[in-house]
Amino acid sequence: MLTIPKHFVDGMISHARAEKPLECCGILAGKDGTVTDMYKMNNTENDPDKYLMDAKEQFAVVKDMRAKGLDMLAIYHSHPHSPARPSGIDTKLAFYPDAIYIIISLMDAEKPVMKGFFIKEEKVEEAVIKVD
Repeated sequence: MLTIPKHFVDGMISHARAEKPLECCGILAGKDGTVTDMYKMNNTENDPDKYLMDAKEQFAVVKDMRAKGLDMLAIYHSHPHSPARPSGIDTKLAFYPDAIYIIISLMDAEKPVMKGFFIKEEKVEEAVIKVD
């Protein structure tokens, strides 16, 4: 189970809304399954259906997490026009099998939907997320 404080959930939804119609992306870090840090990343793809984190930015985030003794708990991104479930591209590009992949759907802009998934070897399993 992943525990995410509500202010981080609000931050992810705000990030998703700000980047629409493109996908947003970011990293959640913490310890023992509880998120303590959120890193908004730049999506280097100019596409509403995929994302790619900037490599230099991602390296700096990993360095910061290590310095703070944190683990990468989740990678989040938005689906501006589709459901909160992994697309084919999402499953093919899931390179962190221990991280939870969080998808924020903005299909209904007034009621965003957030779901998390473990993706290992292109197999998808829904993860339990608790908002605290």
